[in-house]
Amino acid sequence: MNEPQEPYKSSWNRFTDFLRDRFNLDEDKASEEEVRENINKGVEFRGTNLWVLIFAIFIASIGLNVNSTAVIIGAMLVSPLMGPIMGVGLALGVNNFDLMKRSLRSLGLAALVGLATSTLYFWISPLSTAQSELLARTTPTIYDVLIALFGGLAGIVAQTRQDRTSTVIPGVAIATALMPPLCTAGFGLARGDMTFFIGAFYLFFINAVFIALGTYVIVRFLKYRKVAFVDPKKELRARRYMTVIVTVTLVPSVILAYGIVQRTIFESNAKNYIDKVLVFEGSEIVSAIPTYSRDSCTIEVMLMGNKVSDDAINVARNQLEAYNLERTTLVVRQAGADNTFDSHTMQSVLRSNTQILDEKNRRIEQLQELADRYLSDTLPAADISRELTTLWGEGISRISVSKAPVFAGNGVAADTAVFCYITTASREVLTTDQRQKLTQWLRVRTKMQQVKLVVTPLAADTTLNAKQS
Repeated sequence: MNEPQEPYKSSWNRFTDFLRDRFNLDEDKASEEEVRENINKGVEFRGTNLWVLIFAIFIASIGLNVNSTAVIIGAMLVSPLMGPIMGVGLALGVNNFDLMKRSLRSLGLAALVGLATSTLYFWISPLSTAQSELLARTTPTIYDVLIALFGGLAGIVAQTRQDRTSTVIPGVAIATALMPPLCTAGFGLARGDMTFFIGAFYLFFINAVFIALGTYVIVRFLKYRKVAFVDPKKELRARRYMTVIVTVTLVPSVILAYGIVQRTIFESNAKNYIDKVLVFEGSEIVSAIPTYSRDSCTIEVMLMGNKVSDDAINVARNQLEAYNLERTTLVVRQAGADNTFDSHTMQSVLRSNTQILDEKNRRIEQLQELADRYLSDTLPAADISRELTTLWGEGISRISVSKAPVFAGNGVAADTAVFCYITTASREVLTTDQRQKLTQWLRVRTKMQQVKLVVTPLAADTTLNAKQS
């Protein structure tokens, strides 16, 4: 009976050996002492690290202020905030109370310096509008928790390798996004908006805790040796301190993460409910705002158009349970007979849509600037050609006028110029004086200072066309 199972067992062993070999973290693993030393170097915030942090905060604040994603990414790459957070995770994993104290002290100092620097910038900045990049850092979701956890796992795995020149650590710095929420919290302090401050700092706290948790998991998985105490009393005291620190740090974060999960599920269910149930003929949804609360939730909907009957609204309310919205209250506001809302309702709609409109207007202005700069058909080329022919008589055979960007060696548009190609009617070329007068006339006519004039005799132009054909 056992003999037929032997091949199956061998196949299973080969499969497990294959998986063990593929997921083995011992290959290319740096020594434990080297990993500890590298993390310890990143824990301290003094001298270079502190100045780099201040400069990175300024860069990130400017990026958030002007809504530039590229600048924000650059600041995240420069930021040294990952050091003390990984130090906390390593200290938890190896029971190093001294490293824990230094890491938490450095992280607290980094947070204070970051808040002070960003608050100072946003206090003196003339741009006070909260752009989309700022708004995105005020409401954490379950995805932020998962990104921080897996980012911490990836970061510590990269730190434990012999080759730390890979793109993993910079990628983790970008993905976990510690710098932007800290700067957004500074924006909230500078503008006196506690909603911004609490939401953004909450996101920073969640990111830091789960990055440290990811570090702790890998350190224990790799079985790094724990710190041994000579004095049993000191060891007991250190363990108690560590337990208190872990409890104070992790328990609130777990509770907050649970709340984030619940809110994310509610918002997903509410969106599904709004899209599928709140569809009334002749009426349009102006605004739909789901609000999550631990005790009770609400979905406030504002309608415009034909008045929806109370029976239809009650039918919609009865379907809340089918979308897992049992503790949710549906509030429907409708326009009056003249399709106007009361002042309170209109102010609520305006507040909810102001940021979206500002962002759209900003994008329209950017696109308009690009269109004005790069579109070549803004020049009246046909009129300029006729005027040139009238001024110079039969000496001109062909004319081509266009406006185009002039690119630098790095591929960035450095300027815009007018290019004028003239083919003369004979083999004679224009004199230097004639070229200067023609160039000056083109500057005045096109209102462009950068004019590139190319004059080719007819014979040379004909020869060139023959070679090309």
